[in-house]
Amino acid sequence: MANRQTSEVVRSKVLRSAITMFLQDGYEKSTIAKISDASKVNRGSLCFAFKDKESMLCELISHVLEFQFEMAEEITAGKTADKILFYAAETALQLHLAEATDQMREMYNVSYSMSNCAGIIYRYIAERQRIVFAESLPTWEGKDFYEREIAAAGVMRNFMSVPCDFYFTMGRKLRAFLESTLLLFRVPDEKIAEAIAFVETFDWEKITKDAIERLPAYLESKV
Repeated sequence: MANRQTSEVVRSKVLRSAITMFLQDGYEKSTIAKISDASKVNRGSLCFAFKDKESMLCELISHVLEFQFEMAEEITAGKTADKILFYAAETALQLHLAEATDQMREMYNVSYSMSNCAGIIYRYIAERQRIVFAESLPTWEGKDFYEREIAAAGVMRNFMSVPCDFYFTMGRKLRAFLESTLLLFRVPDEKIAEAIAFVETFDWEKITKDAIERLPAYLESKV
């Protein structure tokens, strides 16, 4: 029991330091050596707990996704009970978070690029999509949503990786993203237009600022 508790303490210390470094310095600059120094956990113990940085990111990414959905529930509360509109708001939040800082953009892009982390994302989001679209797609099974999530995740990663500029504004990015991904789930054009109009009603600058400020504490509470 003592050894297990010691191992859990080590993992928690390492993850807390990784959270801080990933969000402040970025994933690539957060080396194992730096995380070891910041957490005051020697390299041997750290590598016993986590074989590499990807293992740390894999443990954190599901909590990042949970945070997104909880924030989406918060900002849509009292505004809609429509699951498709909720999905639009949640994905809009992710795009805004990725645009907020270079570190967030990098963390998302790395997560979608590494096979183990991507697998966590596919499974987590596919289950959420099943809940959202099950009523309109009653014959679809879990594997159908999983396969469509692989496609949707590719679209998400590509849209996150390209920063907004004078032409490719966030408004254009959101519209193009929703038009592309909602079609994967056979959402009619008029519903897609409704979803786009819905996400345009939010004060995303304020919401994103609040989310970025709250995310570190949220992640630390989970580890």
